[in-house]
Amino acid sequence: MKLVVAITGASGVELGKKFIEHLPNNIEVHLITTNNALTVNHFENKNNITFHNNSNIAASIASGSFQVDITVVIPCSMNTLAKIACGIADNLVTRAAAVAIKEQKKLLLAPRELPFSPIALENMLKLSRLNVIIAPPVMGFYSESQSVDDMERFIIGKWYDVLGIENSLYERWQ
Repeated sequence: MKLVVAITGASGVELGKKFIEHLPNNIEVHLITTNNALTVNHFENKNNITFHNNSNIAASIASGSFQVDITVVIPCSMNTLAKIACGIADNLVTRAAAVAIKEQKKLLLAPRELPFSPIALENMLKLSRLNVIIAPPVMGFYSESQSVDDMERFIIGKWYDVLGIENSLYERWQ
């Protein structure tokens, strides 16, 4: 399986990092970040990750013929969300999302801002109607999390569930 992970914005970057950390090693990860130094330093020892410069619009993942299975943007800044909703593909993150939509592949966006403005909600609705998965990092209180790490594992586990990635990151409802 080929997976593109894009990390945008400033707050919530840790969730993007942990999303990758919990992935099975047999998943081929292509990482794009709008803040390369912070993320690249954290993952330089993982063998299944290919790093891409966000300004390299000619990267392999910018083409539908590369056949990526899933694209996620965690966290997804409101700027990136708006560009994707409007079809603006001016960097590798937005191009990879446009390719996912064009190729009808799974695309998950984790918007991170609160509260959502009416414009952001309209953009999310527009993308949802295109089968884009809109999945903000929302805590499920039934998970009985005891720590921030538990909460993060729950959220990441729910993202994996919707993407079809097997996991045991959280206690399932009995």
